[in-house]
Amino acid sequence: MKTLRIALDWTPNMNHIGLFIGKELGYYQENGIEIEILNPLEDHYETTPGKKLELGLADFAIAPFETVISLNNKKNSVDAIAVFAILQEDISSIASLKSSNLDAPKLLDGKIYASYKARYEDHIVKEMVKNDGGIGNMEIVYPDKLGIWNTLLEGKADATWIFDNWEGVEAKTKQIKLNTFSMSQFGIPYCYSPVIIARNNLIITHKKEYSLFIKATQKGYLYAVENKSKAASILRKYLTDYDKANIDLSKSIDISAPYFGNDKECGYMKPERIHVFLKWLVDHNLENKKIIEQNLFTNDLLK
Repeated sequence: MKTLRIALDWTPNMNHIGLFIGKELGYYQENGIEIEILNPLEDHYETTPGKKLELGLADFAIAPFETVISLNNKKNSVDAIAVFAILQEDISSIASLKSSNLDAPKLLDGKIYASYKARYEDHIVKEMVKNDGGIGNMEIVYPDKLGIWNTLLEGKADATWIFDNWEGVEAKTKQIKLNTFSMSQFGIPYCYSPVIIARNNLIITHKKEYSLFIKATQKGYLYAVENKSKAASILRKYLTDYDKANIDLSKSIDISAPYFGNDKECGYMKPERIHVFLKWLVDHNLENKKIIEQNLFTNDLLK
């Protein structure tokens, strides 16, 4: 049986639910695949998912679409390609505590933003502030990745980037009120995040196994849409003790399920949406225009 490894972008959470369902319900095994899920807690995020893909430590990695662009355009380029969109729309946002009275992006000028140091992240947040009438002049700090959310809760930072279906749910569970600003509200055509990425040369040589892996993964996410309570119970087994205690999984899956898509769209990426984001990056001098012509995504493994 072929073993395929996938590196998570974060500790297990709702965005990963399809993988854990596929593993628990035998969707991978029935296709002759053993799945190994690599949790970043194992090395405390010392090696990013994209780097694990590059080093051959993983066959697949979960990451924002920006990682695909980064890997293809670094000095020692990696032929990374997005093969599955976990969410059909962006459900992330920039968040601040309601108690801070920072109820508009422009008010983040002069404040502390806790960054994950992701490609374009700081530029995107600055553009959001500018689009709201601010200057985009923030103090950007880079805390320990897995503790960034807590820097906001502890008042060590004024804003950070969250997923509404995870940290946003934790805040509601704890009755912590947030101000949240989505990219689309402020003129940022943000792309798919997270996506599952692979290496193009390995897709060519292992297309059958990779395609079976992706189809089993899709089946896992579709199961979650139709069986929310059972799906949440499966995911719960893989969560950290902290997340078990602090996140209402029923609320999280209620928010997430509509964005996993139906059997016709689950996993698929729309070329026009990616093109708009790539063009935005070029227009804002964040990338060379060659990215618009690069082979950065494919829906072929879903066919």
